[in-house]
Amino acid sequence: MRLLFTILVSLCLIAGCDNSENSIQPISNDKLLIIAHRGASAFAPEHTMTAYEIAHQADVDYIEIDLQMTKDGVLVAMHDEKVDRTTDGLGFVKEYTLEEMKQLNAGKWFNEAYPDLANKEFEQEKVPTLEEIFVQFGDDVNYYIELKSPRIYKGMEEKLFSLLKKYDLLGEDHSLPKVIVESFNEDTLTKFHTLEPTLPLVQLFSFKEKAALSHLDYERLQTYASGIGVNLKSVDQEFIHEAQLNGMQVHLYSIKTENEMKNAIHLDANGVFVDNPILSELQ
Repeated sequence: MRLLFTILVSLCLIAGCDNSENSIQPISNDKLLIIAHRGASAFAPEHTMTAYEIAHQADVDYIEIDLQMTKDGVLVAMHDEKVDRTTDGLGFVKEYTLEEMKQLNAGKWFNEAYPDLANKEFEQEKVPTLEEIFVQFGDDVNYYIELKSPRIYKGMEEKLFSLLKKYDLLGEDHSLPKVIVESFNEDTLTKFHTLEPTLPLVQLFSFKEKAALSHLDYERLQTYASGIGVNLKSVDQEFIHEAQLNGMQVHLYSIKTENEMKNAIHLDANGVFVDNPILSELQ
C-alpha cells in the first residue's frame, strides 16, 4: 500500500501537480526532513548561536530561524514580537535599535526556566542577526526561515532576499534546497515568490480543529508553495496523503516527545520540526 501511494505521488508530480509553469521548486521526497525548531531549543536558549551550533553538530537537515526586525531595519532571530519572554528586556522588537537589542541577555531566562539544563555560558548569549548566522554557518547548514509578523515590518521580504543573494544561498545545486521560507501570511509568501520564483515556500497553518483544505485552497497553494506546515495534533494520514497528492509536502510542528515523533512517522509526514534533534534517531 505504501509503495502504491509513493507511485501515485510521483505520477502526480510528473503530471504537473507542482505547477512547473509557475517555477515551483519541489522539496526532496526521499527522506523525512529533520528541522531543528528554533535551533536545538530543548538543550539551549532558542534562537541563539549555541542552539544553532548544537543542531548543526546533530546533523539535522535544517535549522529553523524565526525573523523579527529592529527599529533600524535589521533582521534578527526571535520568535516573539516582544523581547520579554526570551531576554531580560521589555517591549516590542520594533522599538529597539540593533545596538539596544545587543545589550539584552538572551540566555539567562533559559537557566531560570530549566535549572537542570542551566549553563553559565548561556548567560553570554546575545540576540543574533540573520547576517551573523549566515556568516557563522555559511553553506554548512540548510536554513528554514520564517517571516514572522510581516504586516508590521515594511520591506522585510526584500531584506531577506538581499541577504540570501549576498551570501549566495539561492543556488539549486544541492541535494536539498539550501533555503526554505515559511510564513502564516499568504501575501508575504506570494510576494517572496515574485522576488525569487525558484525558492521553495511553505505555507503555515494552525488548525483549531481537524485539518482540512478545499480543492480551491490547493489550487491557490499550487501557484506559489512547495509545501504546507501544519500542527501535528490537527492531522491524520488521510489529510497528509491528500495534500501530497496535490503536490504539497507536509511538515509537522512541533515534535517534542518520542510518541509524537513515532506518530509523525506513522502519518507519512515529509518533515518534522523538533526541539530535540536526537529524536531523529527514531526514524
